[in-house]
Amino acid sequence: MKKTLALGGAAALVATIGLATPAQAAPPAAAGGSCVQAGIGTLKSLGLLQAAAQKKIDYSTLADAETGPIFADLPAGSNLSLGQVVKLHVKSPELFAWCR
Repeated sequence: MKKTLALGGAAALVATIGLATPAQAAPPAAAGGSCVQAGIGTLKSLGLLQAAAQKKIDYSTLADAETGPIFADLPAGSNLSLGQVVKLHVKSPELFAWCR
């Protein structure tokens, strides 16, 4: 059951970020998808993807409105779900250094 949920979640994430769409044919909304991909890549490179999926990252530790890498003021204890973070990448890519 867990494996099915994990695969379903991965498929939904892929559909959300548009991995199957070539960049040349991508609509303007796909720019958010490339930002999401960059964010996931950043979490992977830092070894934090699993923790992000488990809502165990306090994103306030990565946030500084002036210097980034997340350009926002977040209160301590900003443990967002991975879905919330994905939505932020799509709606407000300017908040993330890897999307600029």
